[in-house]
Amino acid sequence: MRGTREFGSLGHLATRFFGALWPGGPRRADEDWARRWLQPGELELWERMSGPDRRHAVGVAHATVELLDDGSDPERAVVASALLHDVGKVESGLGTIARALVTGIALVVGRARLVADPAPGRREARWHRRTRQYFTHDRLGADLLRLAGSDPLTVAWARQHHLPADAWTLDSRVAAALKAADDD
Repeated sequence: MRGTREFGSLGHLATRFFGALWPGGPRRADEDWARRWLQPGELELWERMSGPDRRHAVGVAHATVELLDDGSDPERAVVASALLHDVGKVESGLGTIARALVTGIALVVGRARLVADPAPGRREARWHRRTRQYFTHDRLGADLLRLAGSDPLTVAWARQHHLPADAWTLDSRVAAALKAADDD
C-alpha cells in the first residue's frame, strides 16, 4: 500500500466514510447559518453539494470560525472558503461508496495513475473520467468558484487546500485554521 499521506489518516478516512453514510444534509439551523455566508453564485454551488459534503463543510466552517475567534466577525470569504473548499467533488458525480472504492484503489496503485490523462487517441472510460474529476476536485472547485464570482481568497483556498503549507498563498493564520478545521 502506498500510504495515506495524500488522503489523511486511515482514521480520518474511516470517519468521513461512515459519516457520509448517514443521509441528509446539515441540521436546519446549520444550513441557514451557512447560506448567510454565501453569495448567489456560491449558493447555487452549495445546493449542488451532497448532504454529507454540506454537513462536513458546515463542521469545517464552524471550526474555522472558532479557531480564528479574535472577538470580531470572521471575514465572509474565509467562511465561504470553509463551506466550499470541496465543491469541485460535485463534478465527479461519485457517491460515498464509489469515493471509498476509488480512494482504496488510489492507496494501492497511487493517485497519479488515476488522474493521468488518457493516452492520445484513446477514448477515456467514464469511470476513469469521474475518478480523475474526484481526485482533481481542488482545481475543478476553484474554477467553479471563479466562474461563480467568488472572492479570490475563496477560489485560492479551494485550489490550495490539499497543498503543503509552503505552497499556500493565503494569510498563514487563516490557511492554518482552515486546514486544521478540515483535518484532511
